[in-house]
Amino acid sequence: MSGSTPSDLAVTFRSLARRQREAIGDVNPAAVAGLNRELDGHVHAAADLLGAGRDPTAVADAIEQRPAEDWDDATLEALRQHALEAGAVLRRIAREAESLRQARD
Repeated sequence: MSGSTPSDLAVTFRSLARRQREAIGDVNPAAVAGLNRELDGHVHAAADLLGAGRDPTAVADAIEQRPAEDWDDATLEALRQHALEAGAVLRRIAREAESLRQARD
């Protein structure tokens, strides 16, 4: 995600909810509640950077609405880091959900 543009970041944040649903699948979301909270923490931190609502869509909207000249390197880098960490949490959710499905089946 290094060097990702604001448009790339908007796509990433906009896809988080769908990717989270896909990662959890048919597993009870309570079984991965800690990981879901961790994911929410990255979304909330990104939202706080932008003064946006605390959901992935609001973060993506705020990214898309910010004019190019209003971006600074520190904010972009922080958003990139949260996007990367959110992706890592999603992969952990998927692994945990798969493990739970295998144990159940």
